[in-house]
This record gives sequence, structure tokens and C-alpha cells, in this order.
Amino acid sequence: MNSKVFLVLRILFGLFLLFFGLNKFFDFIVFVPETENAVNYLEALEVTKTMHMVAILEIIAGLSLLVNKFGALLMVILMSISINAVLYHTTLEPSTITGSLILIIFNIIMLYGYKNQYKNILRA
Repeated sequence: MNSKVFLVLRILFGLFLLFFGLNKFFDFIVFVPETENAVNYLEALEVTKTMHMVAILEIIAGLSLLVNKFGALLMVILMSISINAVLYHTTLEPSTITGSLILIIFNIIMLYGYKNQYKNILRA
């Protein structure tokens, strides 16, 4: 991947993660779930402080992409959050799936961009 394109995508994704991670703490954009099941699921995540952990991980991942440190590691960790976000929106909130699709697509692109750093771990 072209280094300049990767740099731009890395910065955009870092800002995306930072914004939505901070949004979980400060509620710049308020998301109102449409279904009772979605409300119950999100309430359970709030009670267990899972959303705070997700927010902290998103903020750390965003900052790591912006400063270009530990990005490859955090993209692997962030993939679980990306998959869960897509599953949540697919099953409980299909009308608001756009953000989670952007998240997983960016995550896959970043994993591809860091592919050389994974060669030693994936070698049999």
C-alpha cells in the first residue's frame, strides 16, 4: 500500500476512533436505540462498564494511530470490537449500521497496511 495513502487513512481512522471513543464519555452525539432489545443490550453493557472499556480502548487505539506507535497490535485487538459492533447493528439496529461498517472496513485496511508486522506471528 502506498505510504502516503496509508498515512492519510491511518490519521483519519485515528481521528474516527478518538472521536467515537470520547463520545462514549461526553455524549457529543446522542444515539437513541430504536428497539427494546437494543436498549436492554446497551443497558447491560453500561451496567457492567463494558462500554467504558471499549471507549478507553478506542481512545488508546486512536491515539496510537495518530502517533504511529503500537498500531499493528491495537488493530488486532480492535478487530473484536469492530466485529461486535457490526453484529450489534446487523441484529439489533440495522438502520444505523453505517458507522460500524466504516469501523470494520478501516480496521481491515489497517490490518492489511500493517501486514508485514504480522508475518513473524503467523509463520508456522
